[in-house]
Amino acid sequence: MPNAAAATFNVLDFGAKADGRTDSSKSFASAWAQACASAQPASILVPKGRFLVGSTTFSGQCANKAISFEIQGTLVAPSNYNILGNKGTWLLFEHVDGVSIRSGVLDGQGTILWDCKNSNEGSCPPGATTLEFTNSKNIVISGLTSMNSQMFHIVINACQNVKAQGITITADGNSPNTDGIHVQGSSDVTILTSKIRTGDDCISIGPGTTNLWIENIACGPGHGISIGSLGKDENEAGVQNVTVKTVTLSGTQNGVRIKTWGRPSNSFVRDVVFQDATIVNAQNPIVIDQNYCPNNEGCPGQVSALIPPIATLSFLYPFTK
Repeated sequence: MPNAAAATFNVLDFGAKADGRTDSSKSFASAWAQACASAQPASILVPKGRFLVGSTTFSGQCANKAISFEIQGTLVAPSNYNILGNKGTWLLFEHVDGVSIRSGVLDGQGTILWDCKNSNEGSCPPGATTLEFTNSKNIVISGLTSMNSQMFHIVINACQNVKAQGITITADGNSPNTDGIHVQGSSDVTILTSKIRTGDDCISIGPGTTNLWIENIACGPGHGISIGSLGKDENEAGVQNVTVKTVTLSGTQNGVRIKTWGRPSNSFVRDVVFQDATIVNAQNPIVIDQNYCPNNEGCPGQVSALIPPIATLSFLYPFTK
């Protein structure tokens, strides 16, 4: 809950319209500017209703280290996928400290873009990640629902001390590149008690991730919980100290997976524990792919440099299928 002395900034007071049609991007940016400039803790209130918001960046450094987004309604992305399709990210937080997002719904309206990609017409934009935190610390994401993202739902990049809890992620099983939560270049990240249904990895773990704890996750449909891909570049950070505990993967392409490129690299995978996993109707319950090459195009065909460090994996029972 926000601090009792927190200043509250209601997006309606900055001109936002809860009709799902009027672009409220500038209103959200203005509310953020005021909250960021506040010397005391601040709360940005998004009341009930549907708020159309375009690509928006919320930047630090802020005058306080306790800004809470209290979302009672739904933020809606533009229905025309070309508006966001080449932007990279829909809602971006960068260089922030002490930001929390609580409750609410983010609707990426990505279904038409998925259809475009699945048609193989080749003229579709890549799409936008729904929510990204980059170069930030002391972040809390709690009770948030992300639905129909164009691409990744939530990305945690180059961050420290992040807690995501009670997250609900929904997208069709055939939605391409819609990873649920992607973590890379970050440390001390915790993902708890969340339900993820998507068309790609439920949780994906990229280079430079250390001290990651994942627990009580329901995944499916999706591609499972994946480390990698790693080792695509010769000079690349590794993944270390990852625990995946008490997870249920149902109707997924994979259960738990590690994927590395077959080429020389100084990347690594160390101190990884998979414990208490229930895997039901997965095509591949456990996968260690050391010659990862999507679509078999431009494959290096060499020996993965990550073979020795992968020996530090632990699969702890009960581990059921």
